[in-house]
Amino acid sequence: MPLSDAAVRNAKPREKPYKLADFSGLYLQIQPNGSKLWRLKYRMLGKEKKLSIGPYPEISLSEARRRRQ
Repeated sequence: MPLSDAAVRNAKPREKPYKLADFSGLYLQIQPNGSKLWRLKYRMLGKEKKLSIGPYPEISLSEARRRRQ
């Protein structure tokens, strides 16, 4: 199920970093200090890679989806 803007906005930090998945490899990583970072997980030649898209709220949900394309 895709993320909603409200879910992203209301995500609270926890003791350890965690992820909120959107779709097609896009997810939001929430750090214990409260920072939120958009990341993209993909595979190249069978190896998993991760690409940083940018911080939330500087990069909105719709912008992160656009950049994923």
